[in-house]
Amino acid sequence: MSTKDFIEKDYYKVLGVPKDATEAEIKKAYRKLAREFHPDANKGNVKAEERFKEISEANDVLGDPKKRKEYDEARALFGNGGFRPGPGGAGGSFNFDLGDLFGGAQGGQSGAGGFGGGLGDVFGGLFNRGGTGTTRTQPRRGQDIDTEVSLSFTEAIEGATVPLRMSSQSPCKACAGTGDKNGTPRVCPTCVGTGQVARGSGGGFSLTDPCPDCKGRGLIAEHPCAECKGSGRAKSSRTMQVRIPAGVSDGQRIRLRGKGAPGERGGPAGDLYVTVHVDTHPVFGRKDDNLTVTVPVTFAEAALGGEVRVPTLGGPAVTLKLPPGTPNGRTMRARGKGAVRKDGTRGDLLVTVEVSVPKDVTGKAREALEAYREATAGEDPRAELFQAAKGA
Repeated sequence: MSTKDFIEKDYYKVLGVPKDATEAEIKKAYRKLAREFHPDANKGNVKAEERFKEISEANDVLGDPKKRKEYDEARALFGNGGFRPGPGGAGGSFNFDLGDLFGGAQGGQSGAGGFGGGLGDVFGGLFNRGGTGTTRTQPRRGQDIDTEVSLSFTEAIEGATVPLRMSSQSPCKACAGTGDKNGTPRVCPTCVGTGQVARGSGGGFSLTDPCPDCKGRGLIAEHPCAECKGSGRAKSSRTMQVRIPAGVSDGQRIRLRGKGAPGERGGPAGDLYVTVHVDTHPVFGRKDDNLTVTVPVTFAEAALGGEVRVPTLGGPAVTLKLPPGTPNGRTMRARGKGAVRKDGTRGDLLVTVEVSVPKDVTGKAREALEAYREATAGEDPRAELFQAAKGA
């Protein structure tokens, strides 16, 4: 679809909606007409097929807020298809032909009411197309880079700054990123410097693909650079200090904006994605934002209660109070001694009690345990177990 057609066609009339129609009204009108004139419902009807394409084209423009705004502004400027005459000379007026205007700057007026260049540049961005006048190649965003880093358990919890050596594509130094050994590439005639070509998908819609001739660069090297073979890009390596935030977990993927490969022609740099691998710790584990630790206690501490010192990661030990009759496997909580959360606060340290059973019991300890066994001979800790088993 040409820019001339874009302005001259009345898409509101095609869909039968007023110019101030809401998005919902436009959508409703399109669906109704699309069902009526769909080719599947009008097999062999050429007029219905053409009408369906016209309806789809109208919806493609009016159904997109950005395109609709551009369409309305263009039609307002050109008086719904015909350029509004302006003053020229002594009370005269100029007559313009849209075909000439969009064809270029030949014969363009430079005085009052005239234009010094073709209007293709004015509307060059309507559908990501370049103008027919002086074409400017589009900026190109740099590539994203993926890399990996291994951290110790403590570094992952507390955060760390690590050096990363990365290889990426950057502008070729030999040709200053132009791809041409003389530094004078020409604009690709296929995509007119945009780096993209349209691919029709039927129904008035279109998709864009990277230009096959310039590989999406928008430029073609007449004399390809020997270093980069005309691509304008060369592999480079660099070492960068990257701050890994506190509290990262194993397998987490971190995005660092603008730290990827440099862009072309003033385009922004890509992003750097860092996948983190965290080593295990001999004492501590992790559960979400909480750290975990298993602490052995004696039978006497578990039965009679007492105070137990518990280590923390990178900090002083804390003392937890065991209540009398603490069972094996019970978990207690030391608040604020866990991993760093996103808001800067810390999770907790989950302390699991493990009753330690001595391998050898001799002397007074053995006498005391035998006396305890005699004193509790009437107790059967498995009575409820067998009762439950019978009732199941």
